[in-house]
Amino acid sequence: MLRLVHVGNSIPYSWPVDPSSEFDAGMIAQLAVHGNNVVCGVSDGTAPIGIIDDIRMRAFHTAVVDKVIIAGPIVGVQVGSKWVTPVNVKAELEHAYIDAGSFVSNPVDCELKPVNGVITFLQGTELNMDADGDGVPDSIRTVVSYTYQIPNTPGDDSVTASGRITVWFQRIIAATDIFETNQRYPISSNLFVSETGRLTTRQPSPTHPSVAIVTGSPTSIASSVEFLWL
Repeated sequence: MLRLVHVGNSIPYSWPVDPSSEFDAGMIAQLAVHGNNVVCGVSDGTAPIGIIDDIRMRAFHTAVVDKVIIAGPIVGVQVGSKWVTPVNVKAELEHAYIDAGSFVSNPVDCELKPVNGVITFLQGTELNMDADGDGVPDSIRTVVSYTYQIPNTPGDDSVTASGRITVWFQRIIAATDIFETNQRYPISSNLFVSETGRLTTRQPSPTHPSVAIVTGSPTSIASSVEFLWL
């Protein structure tokens, strides 16, 4: 998803589309050579040129940011000064078909089954929440972020008829839910482009250029990052 917040006098440009690329609006574009032609597809972060405003996807994905997960009640055992779970404890996320590489859980680590959206807190995990207020921890509280495939929604292709892809390449303010959810996005942070064409605060290498600045951080209510494209 791409939401244009302020474009000013900017206008997008269109290039011949890379026939091998799959992309969603909000991903970042890059030029390449295909045969004897210059075409445009998804950036690997090394030479980004702008923001894609077209779709060619077999399925759609979106982000969940800072979702609170509470597992319990659990009858813990005391180990030293801590209370821990004596068994593995499972909890279900709100969604399934999760991109495993996008998943992050803080402050408590857990194991993820991406297909069914089940997380497991392993035996020995510290109980960090007292749900019933009796002074003894009896639950596990963590905060997760991830990207998942939207179920029962087929993909789309907006470039077949024209054979061209639309790209915003001048300074604009926009928002997208296509970003690396395993990173944090403080206001005014520099944004780079990941190896898969997503915005991120992670710089993949010293040669990857900064392309934008965060103007609005993603939250559990609005799971998109707002940015000023440079």
